Amino acid sequence: MSTPARKLAPRAAPAIEPGPRRDDLLVVEDFASAEIAVRNGVDSSRIVVLQGQQKAVALAAARAGISLGRGPLPSSPHAAPGRTLVVLPTYNEKDNLEPMLQAILAYAAVDVLVVDDDSPDGTGAIADRIAATNPRVTVLHRSGKQGLGTAYLAGFAEAFVRGYEYICEMDCDFSHAPWDLSRLLAAAHDCDLVIGSRYVRGGCTVGWDFRRRMLSRGANLYTRLWLASGIRDNTAGFRCYRSSALQQLDLAAVSAQGYAFQIEMAFRMVRAGFAVRELPIHFVDRQVGKSKMSGKVAREALMLVPKLRFRVQRGRG
Repeated sequence: MSTPARKLAPRAAPAIEPGPRRDDLLVVEDFASAEIAVRNGVDSSRIVVLQGQQKAVALAAARAGISLGRGPLPSSPHAAPGRTLVVLPTYNEKDNLEPMLQAILAYAAVDVLVVDDDSPDGTGAIADRIAATNPRVTVLHRSGKQGLGTAYLAGFAEAFVRGYEYICEMDCDFSHAPWDLSRLLAAAHDCDLVIGSRYVRGGCTVGWDFRRRMLSRGANLYTRLWLASGIRDNTAGFRCYRSSALQQLDLAAVSAQGYAFQIEMAFRMVRAGFAVRELPIHFVDRQVGKSKMSGKVAREALMLVPKLRFRVQRGRG
């Protein structure tokens, strides 16, 4: 049996009073209160987290953001617990990249590294144009499509060299809501890995057909039975790692590509004894572009999971 993830108890937070709601928005004082609301069924897209913002200003910014289809924008980006880099792998995301970068930088005080695998649709050129005028955005170009796992490992290496304290993973297709990034960062200050989870109370998927829901749930059930790590959403790609924890793992031994990479990384964190927390998110199917999921990706995960149980030693990642 493997060692279950060392999960942290939710931080104490004041009870949320329902109170009057205008425009169906719920105003809470901090992210701890927001977590209580989300776990009780409130969609995070309808929550205004003050976290030091003036209430009237925060409400005005949130309403303006929602009216523009950009979600509950804060009046200024929420602070991160330390210097943070969001690693954003891209392949043919020309229609998503610019609005995603705008959204990330509007919601959280972070930097972004775009890792582009020579996208034939010109995504890399768009990234270069944005980086030329915004110092918070940098670009790493790679030759050809090399896979999700190596893209993240390359991003991790850049973050280590540049001294970032936290490293986030995020998809570029808006499946991961940019307003949830600050929720992950708020939870990261006292744990080593935060996972935006579809399969804890308050989480869900939106827009998937029955086949894809069963494939995802089946993959996670299969993984939980084999690895017994205590993590419910092992394939989730919306994460925040503590950099110092990642640097203690044997990243050179990571072999997985595709979504199996997420399974392997989470299990290595658990085996090394790091603290893991799952926060509920609403995962929304992409509206623009094509999914990178394939039969090859699914088969890799199927074959890898049993090997991980015996390959990764306890006390070492």
